[in-house]
Amino acid sequence: MLAKISKFFQDLNDVNNSETATAVSLEIACSVLLCEVMRADGHLSNTEQATLKKVIAEQFSLNQAEVADIIEQALEHSDHATDFFQFTSLINSHYSIEQRIEIVKLLWKIAYADGELSSVEEHTIRRIGDLLHLRHSEYISTKPKVKKQ
Repeated sequence: MLAKISKFFQDLNDVNNSETATAVSLEIACSVLLCEVMRADGHLSNTEQATLKKVIAEQFSLNQAEVADIIEQALEHSDHATDFFQFTSLINSHYSIEQRIEIVKLLWKIAYADGELSSVEEHTIRRIGDLLHLRHSEYISTKPKVKKQ
């Protein structure tokens, strides 16, 4: 009986440790969303990848080695994610509405990097905007601002 109780607490501890080990940083959460937009249309252009690296480096003040590490982790999380909620909820709890609007601008920047916007990229950004609790007007206003750039 005592062995079963001990095993129960050991299993509980293992679950808590694995949850801590899989915790996602804000940088990775944002990068996962950026990667999702980049991969949405099924075409990974060199321009999109270069834009992704530049955006992450500028947004989080990281060097190239750190950017490569963040992208690697973001792609890994992206491959295993079933939805965006785990990433957007982290962002929502730490970022202001203005910062979340800036993230959507970055998403548009990735989508426009290859010179064309696919409907699946636009749909992905719309879904992310909804999960970031942006009003439709806030979401819509970001698109032309980035397109002009």
